[in-house]
Amino acid sequence: MVNYNQRKFRPATVSDNGEVSQEVIFEYFQEGQIVTSSYAGGSIAKGQLIGLVDKEGNIDMRYHQILHSSVIQTGICFSKPEVLEDGRIRLHETWQWTSGNFSKGTSIIEEI
Repeated sequence: MVNYNQRKFRPATVSDNGEVSQEVIFEYFQEGQIVTSSYAGGSIAKGQLIGLVDKEGNIDMRYHQILHSSVIQTGICFSKPEVLEDGRIRLHETWQWTSGNFSKGTSIIEEI
């Protein structure tokens, strides 16, 4: 199983309908199968996620965030890990808003 505890990630790519940018930093923590993260940066004032990780390192998560414009957003995300040659983790994400326009998208975030 991939261990996400105390790893930090930054977006590498994101769909046009996504809210994250290069300024967003995700700090992950893991206790057993439970993964959590707090994040902020760019247009996001504060965000949090919580999820479950399986034996292959895939994460099934839910997230919520507040924008600097005082908008609350929520969503679901499935992340699939890729371990890079240098040992860092790249997460391939498929997500959907559960608020707003309910659109779907993809992102890639990489460990920094």
